Amino acid sequence: MRLRLALSFYATGSYQCLIDFIQNFTYTGMLGCIDCTQVAIVRPAQNEERFYSRKHYHSVNVQLICDAEMQIIGVDASHGGASHDSFIWTNHPLRTHLEELRNSDSIWFLGDSGYPLRKTMMIPILEAAPGSSEEHYTNLHVRARNIIERTIGLLKARFRCLLVHRVLHYSPQVAGSIINACVILHNICNMAKTPVQQLSDEDVSEESQLRVNNALSEQPHKSNMPLQQGIITRNFLVQQLWERRNLES
Repeated sequence: MRLRLALSFYATGSYQCLIDFIQNFTYTGMLGCIDCTQVAIVRPAQNEERFYSRKHYHSVNVQLICDAEMQIIGVDASHGGASHDSFIWTNHPLRTHLEELRNSDSIWFLGDSGYPLRKTMMIPILEAAPGSSEEHYTNLHVRARNIIERTIGLLKARFRCLLVHRVLHYSPQVAGSIINACVILHNICNMAKTPVQQLSDEDVSEESQLRVNNALSEQPHKSNMPLQQGIITRNFLVQQLWERRNLES
């Protein structure tokens, strides 16, 4: 009975009871796509300021990593809504592990502009010149990285207690456990190809309105070696994708 009630709650949030991904990026060394999403909680009793997001509600900022099949291969639900996406990734042990690998300049994740450009994190090139190799890279990047946005949407469609305009009435620690459980169940459902009811237009609208914009501005100063390494890696990737495009055209 407890399991059934828990599953019902995860699914409803009620207290009443990519082809481009594979063809264009996987061969180059991409491990997956990364993004964060807010899950609202009640005001915590301790360290309240850590969980108060810029949209003026309390939340957990959940880092998710997915593969091409919308399986979630990484989740971190231990940070408050005040934490920036880039802060969560920068302080994550996976980042440290990747950067310490001998071939770390050829394996990386796709992230949006909320992440810093690094040799293990490829982000789009803003304001790329029309028709350029940079624009081609960015177009492919955006289309491929859309898989993580779709994955988050599917996760929240399955387990509507995670929708940001719903609120988990639990401590941050318990909320994190609920989020982790929902991720595990999502992967099980996804592998079984279990159908899911789509979110209503109202749900989508409210989710969009309460989403925190985490755009990051970082200047390529000469002293910023990690950024310089990221630029070199991305330039090489841009050239790879451009050459492949020319061969196939």
